[in-house]
This record gives sequence, C-alpha cells and structure tokens, in this order.
Amino acid sequence: MKRIIALLAFMVIGAIYATESDACTGISLNSANGSRVVARTVEWAATPMQCGYVVAPRGHAHQSYTPTGENGLKYKAVYGYVGIYTEYEPFIVEGVNEAGLAAGLFFFPQYGEYAPYDKKQDENTICDMQFVSWVLSQFSSIDQLKDAMDEVCLVTLDSKIGAVHWRIAQPDGRMVVLEVVGGVPHFYENKLGVLTNAPGFQWHMTNLNNYVNLEPGSAPDNTIVPGITLKALGHGSGMLGLPGDFTSPSRFVRATFYQTTAPVWETGFETVVQAFHILNNFDIPIGSQHARADIPKGLPSATQFTSATDQTAMKFYYRTAWNSNIRCIDLMDIDFRKIKYQSHPLDQVQQQPVEIVKVK
Repeated sequence: MKRIIALLAFMVIGAIYATESDACTGISLNSANGSRVVARTVEWAATPMQCGYVVAPRGHAHQSYTPTGENGLKYKAVYGYVGIYTEYEPFIVEGVNEAGLAAGLFFFPQYGEYAPYDKKQDENTICDMQFVSWVLSQFSSIDQLKDAMDEVCLVTLDSKIGAVHWRIAQPDGRMVVLEVVGGVPHFYENKLGVLTNAPGFQWHMTNLNNYVNLEPGSAPDNTIVPGITLKALGHGSGMLGLPGDFTSPSRFVRATFYQTTAPVWETGFETVVQAFHILNNFDIPIGSQHARADIPKGLPSATQFTSATDQTAMKFYYRTAWNSNIRCIDLMDIDFRKIKYQSHPLDQVQQQPVEIVKVK
C-alpha cells in the first residue's frame, strides 16, 4: 500500500497541472479488407513515466484497490489480454483482449464525477485506474459491459486526482465512450471514433459544427472585386481555421479532420502505419507546455507512448518517446490458457536506435 500512496502523491502533483500534463488523443480507422484499427497517444508532461506492458492469461486473479486498501472487487480473468500500464502494473491505460475487445482510459478533469465511496460496498468496488483491466478480462462485447455496470461501484482512489473517461471498441467497428457524471454512468455511441479529454464527448461533437467550412485540398480562387482575386498561398488552404493548439477541444477537431480525410488503405498493417502518421501531429514537443524554468529533465516528449491496435489481426503496436521504432505484440502467437502472467518495460533501454547508412 505504501507504493500506492506514493503513486497517488505523484498523480496528485500532476493533477495540479492536469490541463498541461495530460493530452491523450484517440482515433480509429478501417481498411479496405475489413480490418479495424484503434490508436491513441498518451501524454504526461510533468515527468518521465515508468511504462510497461502486461500479458494476463485466462484465470488470472485480480483485486481492485479502494481508497482504504487492496480490498475491492475480486475477479478472475475470463479472457486473456495485453495492455500498457503507467507507473503501476494494475493501472492499465490501453489494451486489447483475445476476443478483440479494446479499451482505453483518457483523463477527464473537472467534468467527470463518481458516486461517493461507500466502504460497505468494498466487495463490489473497482477503482477507475483498474477499470480497463476489468473490462478486458471479463467481456467480449460492449453490451456485456453495459449489463454489468449495475453490479459494480466505480470510485477514484483520491478525489484530488480528477476523473477519467473510457473508450471501448469492438472489432466489428462499434465504439462507445463511457463517462461518469454526477455519479451516473453514461454510454455514448461513438460513430466518429475520435476521443480526447474534457469537456464531455457530446460537447465535442457539438463543437465540430463550428468547423463546418473545413475541407481537404485547396480553397478555390475568390474574386472579391473586379480586378482583385484572392488565391491560395499554398496547398491545403481548405484547412484554414483548423485549430493547432494542444487543448482537448482543438485536438478533437484536428483528429477528426485528419481521420476523416485519410485514404482507406487495403490492409490492416497499412492502416496501422497510417494511424501512426496521423498521430505524429499530436506528438507534443517537450517544453511547449512549460515555462522555461519548469521543463522536466530526461523527458524527450510529452507524448510518452503511442499505440495502435489491429482488432482484426489481433496485433498490438506501440512506440515511445525514447524509441520511435514501431514494435508489435501478436496476440495470435499467445496461448492465453497456458501463458504465465508477466510484465515488461516498454523500453529495455531508453535510447533511440539509429540505423547507420554506410556509403561506399
């Protein structure tokens, strides 16, 4: 429990600077051959995070934390899964299970609010940071999750940290956003497939109407008076007005534009590569969110990792701030009945490998 207390202290300090520390951006793409890809970034600009991935087999025993200790909901995994954690192994922020169901956690400050913690409900209580693990280990569909929500009490370990919301996606393309507001869970069908942070998902969808004029390509010439014709100064002038800052509303608009104008590639792998290229636009350079005197050392980018999941091919890809090479975990190669629970750091060495090109 001491490690959890220390971790909470770390998160609370970060929460003070939440608007400049967390800036997760999620997108989704389809390929021509039917593959479904969900991808996202994970930002934390306050300090380098210790991130790793876990492989959890069927039957693996879980128990949730509550504000008073490791005394919450107990459950065994029905499905094996692979997921990425931040700082602490049980705190999975993104992953996919052997049924192809994917789930991800996105910070949701100021707008989300869970029901008050009730110690009498400990055996049914699950903390928000372990919700992704619960979803991946228990369910193969969104409807199964929705049916089970009445059976659990969702809480935060510390109210100072702020709430999160979640993206849950099936391999058939259905996606929902789960937000808890005023203690009540709300599921929203996300046909767009984009998610960022606060405000709520419905607000972001309404805000898209402010950018109805955006279109790919170049704007046509415009003769404003005889003899004076305005012409685009370069390609892409149809994007004029696309917000370029790192706030959540601006990232939602930008992600929507890049996702909906992207070409449809033939294969899932080509689509995964396309997703990483799109998310390059959300890689936040270190220092852009800090005063000059407050730039953290040892952190090359606020985007600490980027992941993409091919839910059809069952492949989980990631790259990190320290190593931009794309790595892949193939779930089809894992026998979740026999494999042992395990965890590994995302980077064995936090150093960007460089391929030397020899000129003869």
